[in-house]
Amino acid sequence: MKKIIFKKLLSDCLIFFLVTLLGISSIIWVFQAVNFLDIIIEDGRNYSVYMNYTLLNIPKIVTKVLPFCIFFSFSYVFIKYEMNNELMIFWNHGIEKLSVINFFLLFSLILLAGQIFLTSIVVPKSEEISRSGLRTSDVDYFEGLIKPKKFNDTIKGLTIYTDDKNKNNELINIYIKKATENSFQITYAKKGVFENRGNNKILVLYDGQTLSSTQGKITNFSFSKSDFGLGDMNSHMVVHKKLQEQPTESLINCIKSLFNSEKIEIINCNKDNPRNVYRELIERLINPFYLPLLILISSINLLIPKENINYLKIRFLIFIIGILIIIISESLLGYVDKTLSKNLFLIFIPMISVLLIYSILFYKFKFNKYLK
Repeated sequence: MKKIIFKKLLSDCLIFFLVTLLGISSIIWVFQAVNFLDIIIEDGRNYSVYMNYTLLNIPKIVTKVLPFCIFFSFSYVFIKYEMNNELMIFWNHGIEKLSVINFFLLFSLILLAGQIFLTSIVVPKSEEISRSGLRTSDVDYFEGLIKPKKFNDTIKGLTIYTDDKNKNNELINIYIKKATENSFQITYAKKGVFENRGNNKILVLYDGQTLSSTQGKITNFSFSKSDFGLGDMNSHMVVHKKLQEQPTESLINCIKSLFNSEKIEIINCNKDNPRNVYRELIERLINPFYLPLLILISSINLLIPKENINYLKIRFLIFIIGILIIIISESLLGYVDKTLSKNLFLIFIPMISVLLIYSILFYKFKFNKYLK
């Protein structure tokens, strides 16, 4: 019977948690997807690249909102049980309050393992795939990049200016400057039209001139019609590999290399100032340990009877403490130092907090079975 009761309480918590997680993550994802429209509008990528990039950001969103969803969902269900007198079933069947705490503390370890798996493996991999999709994609929507009476330099090494664009999408009085390291080319035309030829995008220019300079030699020619190829062009979007994309194993090896003479080539591994590497590792491997702490805090709602004269105040205090813990867990990342010894305090804060809260509860119920 006790297993059935625990299973029912846990299932209610998980269902509400999953609904909350899905709802909040979806809202944040929609807002981010709108912000990422610049990938198409400003950077000229196609819709498949945009969708791939936005969808692969979902794991990161989930890991960010998961602590709040855990605390809010479990607290809500626990309070609901107390308000509906459903907790009386627990106490009437001889279930000790400490056993309830132990049950949810053990369950929190499963959530802890899942969160570490997401932050240390899934999120870095999804970030790497999404960013590599940008790095290897081409600029496809040139028409949308060019705006009348504005110098458009989104494409690297290319500046385009046009006086107007008519209803037929024809560019009027178009100016193009294409520059490389040792040469440049300036083209002027009275009209320009985009055309698709196979898999290539071509800008067809009419009635113009081209001025070219290569290694100091200048040439000039006029044309009535000329094709300006737009293949193999990249935008100015920063697509270098970021620290967040690095596998956790590489970051650990970077830290290891600080304490020995072994030379390891790792991208973004700055041995003179490894603060960012420490910060990323703490965020991936240490911050998930705040989940057991949040569940312990929320489970206190199970132990406070609604008949208590200060019940509402205690509920409010528990909620505030939980929110502060979430805020502090993120804020402390700003205090990460470049030396390991100075980061030990940040590393052990969540573990010590869990042991402290559990010790208080253990002492309370080991020597006093009834919460006053």
